[in-house]
Amino acid sequence: MFPKYNVIVVGAGHAGCEAAVAAANMGSKVLLVTMNMNTIAQMSCNPAMGGVAKGQIVREVDALGGYSGIVTDYSMVQFRMLNMSKGPAMWSPRAQNDRMMFAAKWREMLESHPNIDFWQESIPGLLVKNGVCRGILTGLGLEIESDAVVLTNGTFLNGLIHIGEKQFGGGRAGEKAATGITEQLIELGFESGRMKTGTPPRIDGRSLDYTKMEVQDGDEKTGKFSYTDTPTIPRQLPCHVTYTSEEVHETLKEGFDRSPMFNGRIQGLGPRYCPSIEDKINRFADKDRHQLFVEPEGWSTCEIYVNGFSSSLPEDVQYKALKKVPGFENMKMFRPGYAIEYDYFPPTQLHMNLETKFVKNLFFAGQINGTTGYEEAACQGLMAGINAHLAIQDQEPFILKRSEAYIGVLIDDLVNKGTNEPYRMFTSRAEYRILLRQDNADIRLTPLAHKLGMQGLEDRMERVHKKVSDAASIEKFFEETSVDPDLINPLLESKDSSPLKQKIKAKSIVTRPNISVDEMRTVLPDVDQYLNGFDEETITIAEIGLKYEGYIRKEQEMVEKMDRLESVRLADHFDYKSLKSLSFEAREKLHQIRPRTIGQASRISGVSPSDISVLLVHVGR
Repeated sequence: MFPKYNVIVVGAGHAGCEAAVAAANMGSKVLLVTMNMNTIAQMSCNPAMGGVAKGQIVREVDALGGYSGIVTDYSMVQFRMLNMSKGPAMWSPRAQNDRMMFAAKWREMLESHPNIDFWQESIPGLLVKNGVCRGILTGLGLEIESDAVVLTNGTFLNGLIHIGEKQFGGGRAGEKAATGITEQLIELGFESGRMKTGTPPRIDGRSLDYTKMEVQDGDEKTGKFSYTDTPTIPRQLPCHVTYTSEEVHETLKEGFDRSPMFNGRIQGLGPRYCPSIEDKINRFADKDRHQLFVEPEGWSTCEIYVNGFSSSLPEDVQYKALKKVPGFENMKMFRPGYAIEYDYFPPTQLHMNLETKFVKNLFFAGQINGTTGYEEAACQGLMAGINAHLAIQDQEPFILKRSEAYIGVLIDDLVNKGTNEPYRMFTSRAEYRILLRQDNADIRLTPLAHKLGMQGLEDRMERVHKKVSDAASIEKFFEETSVDPDLINPLLESKDSSPLKQKIKAKSIVTRPNISVDEMRTVLPDVDQYLNGFDEETITIAEIGLKYEGYIRKEQEMVEKMDRLESVRLADHFDYKSLKSLSFEAREKLHQIRPRTIGQASRISGVSPSDISVLLVHVGR
């Protein structure tokens, strides 16, 4: 009935979709398996992509040939560039999306790919022979063979939904949980754990009074995520902001005795940086109000997502409390918020290519690895799909360094440090964030994907070459062009910046922290005329290169030092337990994680600099 596939992807969420297209664009024949074809690429939680550090990840996925950025651009209803008051390392794109358009566009792109087939069914088991994954076993008892399998099960593995004192099996509202795989993996030697996430109530937007809320519009200039020619939306939908109050908090507290989070029914740890409303009230008792973002779910629906009001309290308590929020006095609820508990597998059980250590040619991506967020899932799916293809071709794995991408930081953190709470990416996790900006992801990563053999990147490579060349030309222009004091001094004086007494090079003006290239263009006709031939993103890259030249050079020097440690390989079967000069914790951690390089070993929690010195001596360095 079925041919043998190169790669089977189980689960069609953000990780699964990216895994499927990555493997397919590398040349593999792929089967994408899901329990429900109607929920492919579902935005299970908020209708948004990007945000702080997450926006950088979406741009990196796009630069590597993934589809999340393209789909986001096609389904966008609002765009904002966050943190513009801070340095460029912190600038992060974020989009509100039309939930239904997002899923529809993903499905359209998947179905148009000649290398991707589909199958709708639950998957209770894997075909594993002699420690190698050979395919999947379906709920109907069918055996479908493949060279590799990528598991992207999200919140479905033994998923349990909690609303107050009610609990029932499910991987998402209205969808059943997945059973069987956890139990089989444990039999194969894997360790599993439980995590929790949650979602807020959905509200009828027609019943809200927006005049009592603050309006939050998108940026005047609409940005994009993809480096391709995706459309720019002609208009945007506004979001709104309102606040809880002490009265709302007191109403919510009435249900705390029935809260599954406080009475012990939920065992899994929830996301630290996206707590439920009851958790916020409990942890931040000194706060008399909390911000709520009122987000539209799309162009043609009145459904509203109440960001900041995630809850597993009884539905009557949620309803009663929300009615006391400004603008919500007459609100109608579509469905209550809920918490969901699910199985995950500590990611220290993975190699850096996301292949499991216990079963060859089996890869994990997304929430099964203990992460939270669409963006974190999507990038893992992309990397797992690429590496599944490379593994069955007996090629070297594709591993991004921490200095090359936020994706590299995320996977390195997961594999070397593990996580016992849902992992979310932040700019603060990246030590080289001035190098890993959202504006240069294509320059950093598209050449790597093109060299790998990812299909469809020829036009992108031409754009990258032009972007690099144009940015260099702009920098050279500023280094060689002199500025007349009479023209620039009025601007400098208006900015409380020291006026010029003689002509100096334009680069010296750009490097002043409170002077921008856009402002220089308004008073220097020669500069404005020259820059008219370049697009805004290229001008921005050149300006950042000029302004932050010293910081960029320092980070690159740090990268070079770390790369020397990355080049020192460790044998796969290195006997760490016999090295008594290592600390006991280092021996245990190194034996468990089995790093491939000294650099990777240095980032494992519990491995000290003195332990690294011992390893360097032992390998003759």
